[in-house]
Amino acid sequence: MLHSLILLGFLVSLVVLAIIRPMAGVVAFECFTFMSPQQETYGMTGALPVALIAGVATVVGCVVNREPKSFQLNSITVLVILFIAQATISTIFAMAPSSIVLPVYTDLLKSLGFLILVAALLTNRQRVHALVWLIVLAIGYYGVKGGLFTILTGGGDHVYGPPNSVLADNNQLAVALLTVLPLMNYLRVISAHRIVRIGMTIAMMLTVIAVVGTYSRGGFLALGAMSAFLWWNSKGKVKSGVLIAIGLIVAISIMPSQWTERMYSIQHYQKDNSANDRLTVWRQAFGIAMANPLTGGGFKATATPSVIHRYYPGAHQRATHSIWFQLVSQGGFPMLGIFIALIIATVIKLRRIRWRTRGDPSLRWIDELCRMIEVSMIAFLVGGSFLSLGYYSLIYTLLLTVGALGAIVARVPARGAVRTTRDLARRPAPRAQPGGMMPSWRLRRDIQG
Repeated sequence: MLHSLILLGFLVSLVVLAIIRPMAGVVAFECFTFMSPQQETYGMTGALPVALIAGVATVVGCVVNREPKSFQLNSITVLVILFIAQATISTIFAMAPSSIVLPVYTDLLKSLGFLILVAALLTNRQRVHALVWLIVLAIGYYGVKGGLFTILTGGGDHVYGPPNSVLADNNQLAVALLTVLPLMNYLRVISAHRIVRIGMTIAMMLTVIAVVGTYSRGGFLALGAMSAFLWWNSKGKVKSGVLIAIGLIVAISIMPSQWTERMYSIQHYQKDNSANDRLTVWRQAFGIAMANPLTGGGFKATATPSVIHRYYPGAHQRATHSIWFQLVSQGGFPMLGIFIALIIATVIKLRRIRWRTRGDPSLRWIDELCRMIEVSMIAFLVGGSFLSLGYYSLIYTLLLTVGALGAIVARVPARGAVRTTRDLARRPAPRAQPGGMMPSWRLRRDIQG
């Protein structure tokens, strides 16, 4: 009861502050969305729509206050809007009962709609860092907690997230932790404070141990893919390779023999019932998509008996367990195409931003953040290939953050830009060298600004 009262007081304070300063509402919304602290109080706050309350307060704050915001209609925001539109069409033609479809659609609409507003509020470095810190603290908390739990129990039990949340499942928690792990590394690299760098290093090690402690085979594959991608794109491959290897060896050495046997079963998936069930539901999901190529079967198509039995009589209803088959079965090929286009557009923008900021010390933080977001995307896409996380708000938060970073970079004058005639006229004319020639170094400085 005491925990519920403390959390309720925290919520009320943030709601009042959100009306005055909407960015505080972003903190509240993302905190309750990613961390779900209300699910760990076991009190009255567990049933409250706390994220919705924080979101409404933020919108009200944006209306009544002159909060700095910059909505950019770039390729990422356009594709997110198209994604919402296709989800709306799929909901209209959904075959599952409205009592099943509408709650999922409403949550998706609220989440993505609010994230577009969040992206508009990310107008400077301080706000971007506030969002990154929030994500790291909210989800990284379960990484540190899970790592300590795995060490104390010797890996004898699975690591789970908060109940009644998207992170409750051990597999989904593993993917979320891996997605946040590169953001921890970003804060470690960019921080000027030694205590923060040490703290983030410890948190990263514990998070890797927590991922291993989830016993998630998909998470283990994602960990391997992320480590390989991070090593390949690192500047010092020898040093980073040694550190990654040591981290993995330490994490794996803690685990008992049953963990090794479970990971070893990846090589013999044909004999594993869980793997065979996933292959079966993937075929069924693709079959539903082929029967409804433009709209799909609607949300939870493979998990609704009335829908799955229409195409596969006697089949067991179950979650799709793959972002790709989830999207194509529930929203048709247009929704899958929009999602793939969204990933490609984000990668292109990431590369453009990094090219634009490379070599500029004042924009080094953007270059590092873009590099780590790219690693986070790899972790999510690999791990999400085995989980129903097609609508997980964390990945869309990162994608829209990339769009906001592009807007921030666009407001910075390009290096090497030639100044206008008025700017040059205001400066005193340089003294000419003998023969009437302008010193070459002065001319170059005037051209480069």
